[in-house]
Amino acid sequence: MVELDSAGRRHNLVSDRRRTLLRAVLGAVALAPLVSWAQEQSKVWRIGFLAADASSTRVYDGFQQGMRELGYVLGKNCSIAWRFADGRYERLPSLAAELVRLNVDIIVAGTALSVQAAHQATATIPIVMVAVPDPVGEGFATSLSRPGGNITGLTNIVTEVSIKHLELLRTAVPKLSRVAVLINPLNPSDSLILEQIQGAAYPIGVKVVPVEAGIAKQIEAGFGAMIRERTQALIVAADAYFDVQRDQIAKLAVENRLPTISSNREMTEAGGLMSYGQDLGEHYQRAATYVDKILKGAKPGELPIEQPTVLRLVINSKTAKALGLAIPRELELRADKVIE
Repeated sequence: MVELDSAGRRHNLVSDRRRTLLRAVLGAVALAPLVSWAQEQSKVWRIGFLAADASSTRVYDGFQQGMRELGYVLGKNCSIAWRFADGRYERLPSLAAELVRLNVDIIVAGTALSVQAAHQATATIPIVMVAVPDPVGEGFATSLSRPGGNITGLTNIVTEVSIKHLELLRTAVPKLSRVAVLINPLNPSDSLILEQIQGAAYPIGVKVVPVEAGIAKQIEAGFGAMIRERTQALIVAADAYFDVQRDQIAKLAVENRLPTISSNREMTEAGGLMSYGQDLGEHYQRAATYVDKILKGAKPGELPIEQPTVLRLVINSKTAKALGLAIPRELELRADKVIE
């Protein structure tokens, strides 16, 4: 169809309409990424956080710091639903179920028991683990390089480090012949730690005295057993409940004049003699990068699981003085931090 305008110019109405339609389609295509980007920017991501210990544990500040550094602001583009079991492991399944009911976009879970509870609660929501000794053995991943499924994150090496704990104690207490190991019978990782220590202690003639505790009264009673067994030092196995009770453990260790070592520097800051292990605050900060990648579209099953490469030795010289213990110079030189 052809039409003349007021100036006498000829117009093909069909062609004009086609051009108008084409412009509209091209405009919509060009606008689509901008609309998608704007929607992505305005989305408030819901992050679930499941921990076996207490909210007072300062290592979790590392996670919030890591999220801030990546541009996440609470109340603006993200929210965090915190769930803490306070060392009561039986609460973890119900807390994990709560996070699933909240329809969070991702779950951050620290230790093996927390990850296990989250894994049982959902097979679809991505899970970022932070401190699991053996994710493949636990059934959380098919391999470290390609986990598969909905779980990825970081491991810890508390089992292997426990042998180093024995070595460090022997350096601090040269005539060490009897060492207590505080374990939580509810934590399957602690039995592995005990086996490692026993295996390393036997060839060097050190007797290992296992002491089980899952509640505060058992911890106090356990120190009584250590004294009766004439133990000269204490290794505290990595455990969320012991983290909650770190003040009690450190106090009893000093009162009973037992040099103590753990993998958690917070225990040393509370009054334990030494700690050797990964810095969990830095570990949780690193976990934020996994959360960021997954929220931006990465599949957890395709993100390799990281293992710790940096271990830190912290010594509390104030506690050493209270114990009447002279820290060997070689230990002080190896320490990453000495608490005065």
